[in-house]
This record gives sequence, structure tokens and C-alpha cells, in this order.
Amino acid sequence: MNEKLDRRKKYTRMVLKDSLISLLKTSSISVITVKEICEQADINRSTFYTHYRDQHHLLEQIEEEIIADLNAYLNQYDFGQEQESLQMIERLLEYVATKYDICQTLLNENADHYFERRVMDIARTFLVRNWMDSYEVDRNTFEYESTFLISGSIYVIKHWLANNMDRSPKELAQLINRFRI
Repeated sequence: MNEKLDRRKKYTRMVLKDSLISLLKTSSISVITVKEICEQADINRSTFYTHYRDQHHLLEQIEEEIIADLNAYLNQYDFGQEQESLQMIERLLEYVATKYDICQTLLNENADHYFERRVMDIARTFLVRNWMDSYEVDRNTFEYESTFLISGSIYVIKHWLANNMDRSPKELAQLINRFRI
């Protein structure tokens, strides 16, 4: 019985998340209502409130899952060497490709830029940890250089997603890696 409830909970949360992502493709979170999410998901509002406080809490949970996945993924590798750096970028792009719909939606113009800033902070943390000692880095300008590199890379990824991933993750990784060199 308990397993059945867990499956139902997972299903309900998945449908609510999918519904919000679908609505975010055309509207910003500030205009989306719980009622719209529930109608899209074909779920009762009381069921929604069993799982989430409001639409912002639901979006926050979606973003948290992606951020946790990214952190777990990045922690698997040591990115100091250039070849490993290229492989890291490629693996990240492969991850983004598997989460195409969610990533494209969370990084589009209707999205709150909080998620984008969090992704930038994660990338900067990994750059500091893995590149500060591996490359000759001017510590006085590193923050500016990393901001330029990371924000540019995110916009390249946004462009790639908007163009339906018209290049392979490997091709795009090579392009992004060339910008860094």
C-alpha cells in the first residue's frame, strides 16, 4: 500500500511539474496561477496544496532538482586539464540535452533569471576550485574573466537550445572551450 502511495505522489508531482513547465513556455511565473497549473495537470487544487505552497514553490522545487543534478554531475570529475575541461563541457551539454524541455524553459525570456544566476554561481565555484591552480590565473581579474566566460557560455547554450540543438554536444563543447583558451 505504501509503495502505491509513493508512486501516486511521484506521479502527481511529475504532472504538476510538467504542467508548470508547459505554462512557462508562454507566460512568466508571475502571471501563472495555481488554478491554471491544476487545470493543465487535471489535478484538484487541494491535491496541489498537499505538495506545494504555491506556483513559486513548485518552480523552486524544479530548479532545486536541476541544481542538485548539476552539482552531483560536476562533482564526479576533476576538470583541471584542458582535455578534461572539454569533456566536462561536453558532458554538461549532454545533460542539458537530456533535460532539453526543462532547461530551455528555465532559461527562456519568460523565466525568472534567478535560475540562470544560480547556474552561473555553480559554474564559477567549479572554475575557482578546478582552474585557479591548474592555469595561470590573475586572481585580481578572475571574477571578471569567469563572469564573462560563464555568462557567454550560458548565452551560447540558450542559443543552442533555441535552435533545437542544431549542433552536437561535442561540437558545441569544442566551440565553448575555444572561447576559454
